[in-house]
Amino acid sequence: MLKNYFKIAWRNLLKNKKSSFINIAGLAMGMAVFILIALWIWDELSYNNYFKNYERIGQIVQTQKWNGEIYSGVAIPKPLGPELKANYNDNFDYIAMASWEGEHILSHHDKNLTQGGIYIDVDGPKMLSLKLLQGSIDGLKDPNSIMLSQSTAKAFFGDKNPINELMKIDQKLDVKVTAVYEDSPYNTTFRNLQFIAPWELYVTSEAWIKRAETQWGNNSFQLFAQIKEGSSFEIVNKNIANAKLNKVSEEDKKFHAQILLHPMKDWHLRNEWKEGKVVGGLIEYVKLFSLIGVFVLLLACINFMNLSTARSERRAKEVGVRKTVGSPKKDLVFQFLSESVLIAFIAFFLSILLVVLALPWFNEVADKKISILWTNGWFWAYGMLFTLLTGIIAGSYPAFYLSSFNPLAVLKGTFKVGKSAAIPRRVLVTIQFTISIALIIGTIIVFRQIQYTKDRPVGYNRERLMMINMKTPDFYGKFEVLRAALKEKGVIEELSESSSPLTGVWSNSGGFDWEGKDPDLSTDFATIWVTHEFGKTVDWRIKEGRDFSRSFATDSAAIVINEAAVKFMGIKNPIGKMVKWSGMNLRVVGIVNDLIMDSPFNPVKQTVYLLNYDNVTWINLKLNPQKSMAECLPIIENTFKEVIPNAPFDYKFADTEYAAKFAQEERIGKLATFFASLAIIISALGVFGLASFTAEQRTKEIGIRKIIGANLFQLWQLLSKDFVLLVGISCLVAIPISYYLLNEWLQKYTYRTDISWWIFASAAIGTIVLTIIIVSFQTIKAARANPVKSLRSE
Repeated sequence: MLKNYFKIAWRNLLKNKKSSFINIAGLAMGMAVFILIALWIWDELSYNNYFKNYERIGQIVQTQKWNGEIYSGVAIPKPLGPELKANYNDNFDYIAMASWEGEHILSHHDKNLTQGGIYIDVDGPKMLSLKLLQGSIDGLKDPNSIMLSQSTAKAFFGDKNPINELMKIDQKLDVKVTAVYEDSPYNTTFRNLQFIAPWELYVTSEAWIKRAETQWGNNSFQLFAQIKEGSSFEIVNKNIANAKLNKVSEEDKKFHAQILLHPMKDWHLRNEWKEGKVVGGLIEYVKLFSLIGVFVLLLACINFMNLSTARSERRAKEVGVRKTVGSPKKDLVFQFLSESVLIAFIAFFLSILLVVLALPWFNEVADKKISILWTNGWFWAYGMLFTLLTGIIAGSYPAFYLSSFNPLAVLKGTFKVGKSAAIPRRVLVTIQFTISIALIIGTIIVFRQIQYTKDRPVGYNRERLMMINMKTPDFYGKFEVLRAALKEKGVIEELSESSSPLTGVWSNSGGFDWEGKDPDLSTDFATIWVTHEFGKTVDWRIKEGRDFSRSFATDSAAIVINEAAVKFMGIKNPIGKMVKWSGMNLRVVGIVNDLIMDSPFNPVKQTVYLLNYDNVTWINLKLNPQKSMAECLPIIENTFKEVIPNAPFDYKFADTEYAAKFAQEERIGKLATFFASLAIIISALGVFGLASFTAEQRTKEIGIRKIIGANLFQLWQLLSKDFVLLVGISCLVAIPISYYLLNEWLQKYTYRTDISWWIFASAAIGTIVLTIIIVSFQTIKAARANPVKSLRSE
């Protein structure tokens, strides 16, 4: 019996090629979108699952109070690690202090490579359960050791055994290779962890780190921990909440709240904080794209339902005959469902092909390394189940509808599908276009928000601005030599140094005081140390006063502040005013426009710029605009190699780094565009199929109307008005829903675009025009047919 059902289903597919193609193509696209989104969601939800005990690993987050608001961050003071080990160790299996992950220069003989790495306590590799390929998991017990990732070991030593080989970190720290571990997958927090070095080595490498041993106000480090099995983060957080608060002075307690352990499973998806609590993160996009996947698949199912019920009259006699000879309703339902399931399975295998073709582009846009799980049995099991459910859902309404026909009326020839039968189809078409229009509007808003923020004045000129991180001691003391050599060769306009890159703030400080300061005001300034030519290099805008100048010896005790600092300090005519900080009296000599160095989506922080040639870590070069980039780069590289031969020439461009700050929003926008486009195509396929059927169904009526004098426009209007009306209703439904949801989404941005009326008008008009074009193709074709042939057909 089952074999017979599928044989009949196959014959019906071949008999109705156009509708079969539309159904299969629409379902295949809908299923492909669903599979892509499912793979993306799986990748997001499995983030950090690579680490064996990821459900028990966490990172310490501390909350601080500033002027009535609570801020949360992972930067912690160095004494907190020993405090937790000494007095709260019962809560943990491992506690590991760590530096920030960053780029360093690794050297072996004459080979120098820039690699990402971290300094961490000896228990760090155990906590992360690194998969060792060579060496010992306790390799960091040697304070002059280093553990390499598999790819880094390969880059330096090829197939040679690297264990006990000697290397250098940043041309100043001698280390010995004690282990090689497997590279972490791309969907992990530590995917760029190419080497691990001992925390003890880090502490002894810089005097300021050693001094931080007792500085509870110096938040320059990270702290990771693994809770004991059987415990929970709720219990541990309750126990350690006041670990820092109990150690600071009574005066400082008003600035500090509590600490907590943020679970590793939430680092990636739930990392946005407000008033000391997690309020969201990328998990919101996971939920959003889950809905989009379901909606796009629903659009394809709607196409199937509409075309199947629209062609119901053609199968009425078949249903009547089968019911008359005793076929029960459940057998008819099963037959029609078998047809939809067959179509679904054909569409599924076609969708796999579409996914294979789309994955390279999809991975590039989504910043993923997703692949189809060809050898995973669960993938195919879920795929088959998903396909079966899709077929049942898509075919359920047509199956029950077709099997409900009255056999007597059908065989007498008195059966007609009434107007009421078209109502469900109209509702489904309205739902289709409502979803499609909402996706179009959402896509436009996302890109407008990105462009709005990109167009925000950054306060300096990013064009042809190069940045080089001073990773080794070899860079220091070479400033004047480099500047003179590069200027002589005519490849730069100016060169300067700073303590932070132009696209980030690496240091924040409190303790500032000035005349008239509110005693209850907590101070927290971004502090940037620069050399004299910094302003000329970045071309910042002086609003009041002057820039730093070599002509003024007193500028060693001078500061330049930004507009945000003036507003924060609340002082009038700040030029010449004194500011006290860290035992120094600093005179304000200039005010500059706000420079966007951190997130372009947030307000610029109050910033102080100070002269200092010792605390700088970045070289900034303004390239000569009169020369091409291809001409400048080789000369600059050769000059650096002459002056600093032992460091690789690694550089970044300010405009590229700034553009990277929009990466997440742009990824979301591109993915939304892709899904919205497919939604429109699927909806258009459905309308094309229905328009084709409607024109075919009304061929005789069109012939009669032509004979009695109806013109082409009147016939087009007759067949098109229903579809245009449905799209109009879709617009009326989609616009208020879209406005509400998108307005809510925009609220998370301090700087946000407005939602203009033309966005909704464009989406509505564009959809209506597309519908008219699709419908017109069929209606005009029918209207131009010879009426004699139409009427003679019966």
